[in-house]
Amino acid sequence: MGVFDKLGQTFGQQSKDMDLGDYMSAVEMEDVDVMHEPADMYIKPVSISSENEVKSVEDEVSKKNIILLDITELNKRPTTRSNVISELKRFTAKINGDIGQIDQTRILLTPSKIKIIKRKKQ
Repeated sequence: MGVFDKLGQTFGQQSKDMDLGDYMSAVEMEDVDVMHEPADMYIKPVSISSENEVKSVEDEVSKKNIILLDITELNKRPTTRSNVISELKRFTAKINGDIGQIDQTRILLTPSKIKIIKRKKQ
């Protein structure tokens, strides 16, 4: 037990261990970046499960954020998945952004003037 732990107990604070996963998913930490100054753009992980959520993804890309989109839930409904991807393709083309599939469950969306290299260099 360190000096700061003893001081914390003296002042009635209890030691609370939190792993990185808990920290990153804590609701109160959602929009707080204590390590850095605000950035011009962010890479945001987003899950989508219906066509109703497409607008919020488009809004994030419009704010110049790069979206790592989890489509695991959409894979259960191929028609909905196809409609969502088609709508996102139209949107990224309209704003001069880009879209690329990383694997079966993840798609990368970029804002205007950021392109994805889709072929591996040999």
